[in-house]
Amino acid sequence: MTATTAISLPALRGAGAATTRSALAQAVPPLVVGALALVAWEALVRVLSIPAFLLPAPSAIVATLVTDVGLILSAAQVTTAAVLGGMALGSIAGIVAAFVVSLFERAASTILVLVAILSCAPVVALAPIFNQWFGASNLMSKIAVAGIMVFFPVMVNTTRGLLRVDPLHRELMLSLSASPLQLMLFVRIPGALPALFDGLKIGATLSVIGIIVAEYFGGTANALGVLIANTAALSQFEQTWAAVAAASALGLALYALVLLLERVAMPWHHAMNRT
Repeated sequence: MTATTAISLPALRGAGAATTRSALAQAVPPLVVGALALVAWEALVRVLSIPAFLLPAPSAIVATLVTDVGLILSAAQVTTAAVLGGMALGSIAGIVAAFVVSLFERAASTILVLVAILSCAPVVALAPIFNQWFGASNLMSKIAVAGIMVFFPVMVNTTRGLLRVDPLHRELMLSLSASPLQLMLFVRIPGALPALFDGLKIGATLSVIGIIVAEYFGGTANALGVLIANTAALSQFEQTWAAVAAASALGLALYALVLLLERVAMPWHHAMNRT
């Protein structure tokens, strides 16, 4: 073992330990706040004797999650498949559209304004239309709604990232006689990755919301959105809140997956933010 290796191994271990400590330090405060909020929620329901149809206690929701775990997991599988399909469809379409728009820099600002105006439309209101197009029980009708909701933030953020080129970097590439393709590969795309992942983070939460709302308008009987609507109509509010908790967990898991992909794809960006 050389001296360099002997020095580098402890350094790598130290860097890994520092990263773990940093992650724990960031995770502890929200976990503590969440735990305190649940305790306050439980105490409020018990002290004020709030009826379950207004606000069930967290302990009752957890008990329902344990009792009906099979039903909720089965519904969550259907919703998860639709969410992942919507994320994939919206992300791919948004990235492709961003690359196309970035080729027309002079018209890009006008196109982004038009896209921003279109994104203000109530996309979830298209759910009944998509149900007619694809069929209410067809998963594609839900994927289409989520795909549109994911498309807008991914497309807008990625386009802005591709257009946000440091003039110094552009001049350096031009001085090296770089082609437009090389400028795209070595400058635009690496510079746009943070903006792309910002759009994916927004899309991760919007996709779950879009799927749940779309499922209200019809779908397979064992989807989370349908379960929420049916149990609320039957006054089974513990089940309703348990399904809501499962949908929230799905959104958090998808957001965490995007964070993990961001860290893998851009380790330098994470290191710069820590310093």
